[in-house]
Amino acid sequence: MKGDVIVLEEHHRKAGAAIASALLERVVEKPGRFSISVAGESGSGKSETAAALSEALAARGIRTAVFGQDDYFVLPPKSNDLRRRQDPEWLGPHCEVRFDLLQANLDDARGGAARVVKPSVDYDADSLSAETVDLAGVKVVILEGTYVSLLKRIDARVFIALSRRETLAHRTKRKRGREAGDPFVESVLGVEHKIIAGHRYLADYVITREYAVIPVP
Repeated sequence: MKGDVIVLEEHHRKAGAAIASALLERVVEKPGRFSISVAGESGSGKSETAAALSEALAARGIRTAVFGQDDYFVLPPKSNDLRRRQDPEWLGPHCEVRFDLLQANLDDARGGAARVVKPSVDYDADSLSAETVDLAGVKVVILEGTYVSLLKRIDARVFIALSRRETLAHRTKRKRGREAGDPFVESVLGVEHKIIAGHRYLADYVITREYAVIPVP
């Protein structure tokens, strides 16, 4: 998402490197493109972990493309926040997110498409547009977002097990307007927590609150 603030720190890079090492053999051996999802609550470090994972794979000679769920919201961020305040039912992947399009873009990428056309959100302008992503030479597609564990045809799922209370400091660093600490936003994140709490059990790798990467048997 254009205008988003990504604060990449050493613990993100360590986690990204650990995941890259754990998956390297599978990535290389797969004939087609490999897909990895990185999910978790708001501020848990999904964007940063995806960026660090991309960086770690690039260091191993593997090109990646990163797709962020934030670009697939039906409404741009500020408009979506207003809709949430007006409509208590406006929350979750079934209504807020163009999940069918995200899945279609993933399927096209996994199928070997040379390029895909995807949505693009401008946070500051509160606008939506489209962009073409060149996938030439891309071996790994990384998808990051709150609900991406629900995507089908994912080769490896990563879940960051940090709650909204544990992510407050990181959300404050990202400076998304005045979201961090807003009572309404915190209540929304409480609902999101209930929605995705069980998603960690879909994961192949869980990142703990200390940012250790734990493989799930």
